[in-house]
Amino acid sequence: MSQLHEHYQKTIVEQLLQSGKYTNRMQVPKVEKVVINMGINSKHDKDVTAEAQQELMTITGQKPVVTHAKKSIANFHVRQGMPVGAKVTLRGRRMYEFLERFFNAALPRIRDFRGVNPRGFDGRGSYTMGVKDQTIFPEVELDKIKHNLGMDVTIVTTANTDAEAKELLKLMGMPFSS
Repeated sequence: MSQLHEHYQKTIVEQLLQSGKYTNRMQVPKVEKVVINMGINSKHDKDVTAEAQQELMTITGQKPVVTHAKKSIANFHVRQGMPVGAKVTLRGRRMYEFLERFFNAALPRIRDFRGVNPRGFDGRGSYTMGVKDQTIFPEVELDKIKHNLGMDVTIVTTANTDAEAKELLKLMGMPFSS
């Protein structure tokens, strides 16, 4: 069991129960899943799809799924069925391990980092943020990178409101800016 998962079960749940907002342990919000999505520019060569898959596999420890275009869009030079991205959905042990590395190792490596934007919530308790470069993750070998590929990280919680989700993520160690 990861340290973050233990910390959640032993400390965070108790803190949220003592706040008086919840009457039992099952009402306390928790992180349901983390979705990491990496978009691929269709103008690049065909190796970018394989590179994006390899980078996501290195970062998450799970094989990504290639996403394909649903429609043809001429202005973006995209045809229906072309690969346009790769995504990974993490749950359980891998999710907690990823969040721990993301909060403690990857985010502080961002240049001029002053905390994540607290306005990334969607109104239903999920938080999404964009990462411009995959090199912030310590697992990525800088020598093997050919393209800088950004990614979106979405943290889905069982919280009903943004305030509950923000409190949960703050207690888990997410560094929000003030």
